[in-house]
Amino acid sequence: MTEPAVAARLTRELASALEHEELEGFYQDLHRHPETAFAEHRTAAKLALRLRAAGFTVTEGVARTGVVGVLGNGDGPVVWLRGDMDALPVREETGLPYASAVDGVMHACGHDLHITWLAAAAEALAAGRGGWSGTLVVVGQPAEEAGGGAAAMVADGLHARFPRPDVLLGQHVAPGLAGFYPHTPGLTMSATDDIDVVVHGVGGHGSRPESTVDPVVTAAHIVTRLQTVVSREIAAKDSAVLTVGEFHAGTKPNIIPAEARLALNLRSQDPRVRERIVAAVRRIVEGECAAAGCPVPPEVTVRPGGYPVTVNDAVLDGEIAAVHRELFGPGSVFDFGPAMGSEDFSLLAPEGVPYDYWYVTSTPPDVWAAAPGEDLFEKFAAVPGNHSPRFAPDPSVLVPGVLTLVSAALSRLGG
Repeated sequence: MTEPAVAARLTRELASALEHEELEGFYQDLHRHPETAFAEHRTAAKLALRLRAAGFTVTEGVARTGVVGVLGNGDGPVVWLRGDMDALPVREETGLPYASAVDGVMHACGHDLHITWLAAAAEALAAGRGGWSGTLVVVGQPAEEAGGGAAAMVADGLHARFPRPDVLLGQHVAPGLAGFYPHTPGLTMSATDDIDVVVHGVGGHGSRPESTVDPVVTAAHIVTRLQTVVSREIAAKDSAVLTVGEFHAGTKPNIIPAEARLALNLRSQDPRVRERIVAAVRRIVEGECAAAGCPVPPEVTVRPGGYPVTVNDAVLDGEIAAVHRELFGPGSVFDFGPAMGSEDFSLLAPEGVPYDYWYVTSTPPDVWAAAPGEDLFEKFAAVPGNHSPRFAPDPSVLVPGVLTLVSAALSRLGG
């Protein structure tokens, strides 16, 4: 490992060539042209173009739209930097002059920032290759938003086709007053699972409900009863979230449909808690359907491809946090603790390879100041966050987000 002071000094030297206006232009262009999972063709092409111009050997089309750039620079460690590319099916409400030009699609999670940071960090490290040795691998990942992009890249030979990493590094933009870089050693993000439920009833005319078995009413009882799983079946010391995000039934006001469909999302941090919640979901769904007299047993399906917990290597996280403190000041780094959000980032690390994932807060100071609340957590809950149609990171984080990646990479690349 390179000493924090040395990595910070090298980073500052490389930062002198960064141009905020150019970064902002690239970022705004990506924001205007969001692309959803596995459709990131324009974004991928722009990332690939910049990597090639910087001297990387670039492979496109990994898992359909993924990009991998490799820059060898003598003997030394292999460091992977990852950024995700996909946007969300969200209609933007920020009112920004560079708001999405694609109706119903928005970079509401900040992946446009991630790719801007990744591209600029790769360019800075390539330009400053006289100060380090080793191999830098840049991964532009598609389909992080529950699209299985990381797993798809691995299935497409990511670990066999490119130099095996000694470390995997990544970061995520987050709400919170701009200028902080939260690090959490160990568990930092939760596992997630999606569960599909089909309730089978007996359809009929709305004027004769007695001749039917109404799946809408049954599904409504299921939704209500599911709210007790976390509050009454999970210990207070354990963290979990169960959300019913979809409820589909019926086509006309006067027709009682024959089925209702629910889609659930589960967040957990312990495999035993996950198993208990999944079992509770099955029990409640089956029990409510039996009580309603449904003619066919319900279907409860846990979708394949859920994301695992993200557990930072504690030693690696401590080392990179120290570099960030050296770079931005001791008060800029703190431990926010495990989040209920989920990521497929960890799937990119081959077994036994340490990884670290941290955050860059991005709420504009005026938005933060105007948010109701007296303390950090109250304000944090009040400002627009990831997946909000009003999520609008402060452009002031453009350069710092590049520096976090550059400094982290330099802390591990040979001197």
